[in-house]
Amino acid sequence: MNFKELRISTPILKALDDMEFVYPTKIQEKCFRRITAGADLVGIAQTGTGKTFAYLLPILTQLEYSTEKHPSIIIIVPTRELVKQVHEEIEKLTKYKNVRIKSVIGGKNINTQKIDIYSGGCDIIVGTPGRLYDIAVTGMLRFKNIKKLVIDEVDEMLSLGFRPQLEQIFAMLPEKRQNLMFSATLSEDVRTFIIKYFYQPEEIIIENTNSPVENIDQSLINVPNFFTKIELLNKLLSDKEEFSKVLIFANNKKDADLIFENFSIKYPEEIGVIHSNKSQNFRFNSIKNYEKNSIRILIATDIVARGLDFTDVSHVISMSPPENPSDYIHRIGRTGRADKKGSSILLYTPFEEDLFLLVKKKAGGKLKKIEFPTDVTISNLLTEDEKPGLKQKNYIKTPDVRNSQGAFHEKSEKRKKINSGGLRQKSNRKKIKRSGKTKKK
Repeated sequence: MNFKELRISTPILKALDDMEFVYPTKIQEKCFRRITAGADLVGIAQTGTGKTFAYLLPILTQLEYSTEKHPSIIIIVPTRELVKQVHEEIEKLTKYKNVRIKSVIGGKNINTQKIDIYSGGCDIIVGTPGRLYDIAVTGMLRFKNIKKLVIDEVDEMLSLGFRPQLEQIFAMLPEKRQNLMFSATLSEDVRTFIIKYFYQPEEIIIENTNSPVENIDQSLINVPNFFTKIELLNKLLSDKEEFSKVLIFANNKKDADLIFENFSIKYPEEIGVIHSNKSQNFRFNSIKNYEKNSIRILIATDIVARGLDFTDVSHVISMSPPENPSDYIHRIGRTGRADKKGSSILLYTPFEEDLFLLVKKKAGGKLKKIEFPTDVTISNLLTEDEKPGLKQKNYIKTPDVRNSQGAFHEKSEKRKKINSGGLRQKSNRKKIKRSGKTKKK
């Protein structure tokens, strides 16, 4: 089936032709007619399968010209980078259609955003949950006209702790609306969320979301420690022909910065880094330069890279197994897109054995072990986490409140005597005092 057979509106179809898109992906094909029919829907598909277009194509096909000041469609995503990406995708698809799109994110001047929304009006609002709510409570953005609600990357949104903001936004929305939710995984947390807030939505699940795509060559290398990983990475990155566009994942901001510091001198014009401590402009510029191939290497944490659509990534390198095993699937999904071959390399130390075993189980036997290269120097430096003894300290464990006995303990004999009489007698004394009466002896 091609896009014409889906009965997409002519302006949107023309924009797809400009982008040289002819055939829909499975998630796009299955979702289009159900969304245009008005069904509430939950779409589950792997990263890189076209979930964004799966909801944008039917929504934009049905969107009619309007002069209303407030939006009829709200799209909520977890990160600022995703807001920007979704906004840009809408602009591409509405090249031949008059659609007013506004986006709001944290870290930008809220007053400027409020004025922009109110003065020009909008049909579609895209934003992060916190900033959408902050503007809505001022009255400059109203949800009374919302007909379609889209929550993209809902699993990531919940894991980042955005449930309270989502609940606050739901309380402002009209009850009669179409609800669309998209996620890479259908975790228990996501399912509980769906049951609580949406009434019997249809589920469209594409493939097994726990297994990676078939056209990615997955490798793993056991490395003694973190700084030996740096030495190994130095060897890999030196082959610029094979490692032509590399995405490196670090488990935290500290590791991301440490990797960047080690290679920024050797590759000053070829490397960038993005994580939540970097300014918004810095992150946007790094992503833009990477997408335009102005830089060859991008270091990122899972949070900021989630859902971003990069093209022609030759290798994804995980410096450590992710703390959430499902993130491994999201990581490697950045390569091997559009039926192209991709490669991923997972590095792990004995210190990370437990995390590695969980990832190995999630990968479904696809990981191929590669022997550590003999020409790579083994470092004797250790990070604080790798130094022996740290994990063996006897820390006092906080009691589990579910099994807690409270703060009860036996009173001393002295306290028992002082406090005897209890609350009832104290209360009686106060009443007697107020009435002016005294007991006769």
